[in-house]
Amino acid sequence: MKKIALFLISAMIVINLRAQERNDVIKAYNDGAKSMQTDVPAAIKAFEEVITLADKVGESAADLRQKAVAVLPGLYIKSAVAAVNEKKSAQEIMKTAKSAVAVAEKYGTAAHKENASKLIVQAYNIQGTGYFTQNDYPNALAAFDSLLAINPDYVNAVYNKGLIYIKQNNATAYEQTIDLYLQKVRAANDEQKIKQASTQALEYFRAAGSKANQAEKLEEALAMLNKSAKYGDDKDLFYYFADVYNKQKSFDKGAEYAKRGLDLETGDAAAKAKFWFQLGKAQAGKGQTADACASFKNAAYGAFTVAANAERKNLKCE
Repeated sequence: MKKIALFLISAMIVINLRAQERNDVIKAYNDGAKSMQTDVPAAIKAFEEVITLADKVGESAADLRQKAVAVLPGLYIKSAVAAVNEKKSAQEIMKTAKSAVAVAEKYGTAAHKENASKLIVQAYNIQGTGYFTQNDYPNALAAFDSLLAINPDYVNAVYNKGLIYIKQNNATAYEQTIDLYLQKVRAANDEQKIKQASTQALEYFRAAGSKANQAEKLEEALAMLNKSAKYGDDKDLFYYFADVYNKQKSFDKGAEYAKRGLDLETGDAAAKAKFWFQLGKAQAGKGQTADACASFKNAAYGAFTVAANAERKNLKCE
């Protein structure tokens, strides 16, 4: 009888302990539920405690554990969204986003995982942009590359990488990157982004061609100008082509591009002068003196007045 009594007492103690432990789980759960709308960090802490306590209690607290597991991924995502909306530091946003991803992977549904993935992409974008504004280009590239490893179709990150390569004067990497960007935005039929990127690339390589031309690096100049031409037609681009070809004594090409520039120039005589000047140089090189004299006459406006008149004098134009 004594043994039976001791057993019953022990059983009652175990039951009372388990009841008390379940009460602890209930209290933590209620604390979390009460904080969900007003204090997300506190709610997260409470529901994390629910899971920890429920794992110790066992089967009798499994229902509460399941409920905590169901709400935790959404709370972590909500916390990460708040960090973005409140414009917290890039480091803090990244920390909350990574926590959301980890919890979504551990407890979440497919929807939770997708939303967490979008948040980590946004976090990398914010981080990369922050590094870019600080002129920390290696870390900016690393952040955008991490983003693109998750979402290769996030075209803004591709475009931003192109901007970094411009800053680094890395023409090869820029060309590869802007071509990839254009491929993606063309597939999406985004005409505005197509135009923006094409104009940027044209101007970048045109400027590089002009710089090489000024340095008398004519082959390099042509290479850059030809890259520029991939992205569209441009009157100033045609002017530089004409100038380089005339310097190389490729006068047929010089005349061709001078005429193409004239066709695109809709401005006044002063605006057209530089194209007439290059056409005159090409015609003079080909021995077409009368045509050259007429072209230099048309070129004698604005900044080209002195040079055009000098050419007319050398040709003994009437």
